[in-house]
Amino acid sequence: MNALPSGLEAYKRTPLFTEETVPAGLLKDHSTKDGTWGLIHVEEGCLRYVVTDPARPPSTVDLEPEGPAGVVEPTIVHRVEPLGPVRFWVEFWR
Repeated sequence: MNALPSGLEAYKRTPLFTEETVPAGLLKDHSTKDGTWGLIHVEEGCLRYVVTDPARPPSTVDLEPEGPAGVVEPTIVHRVEPLGPVRFWVEFWR
């Protein structure tokens, strides 16, 4: 999925993370709750977004500041992998 569905509202965002401060939970497989969408915003560097959920074909997207935000679907298992120095944050919508 490349965009959020219409009608959602942002309600929370994470602090700015770097390759050194990214929480361990984001580096291993995890998911958002039902009804919670995420947008991964990369401000600097490159962050790999990996979808590992058995309900979806495996996919990998390298997110960069010039490109679109990474879209996290509700309940879909995924993880992130910093590809060198990176600065990013996640915005949550429902």
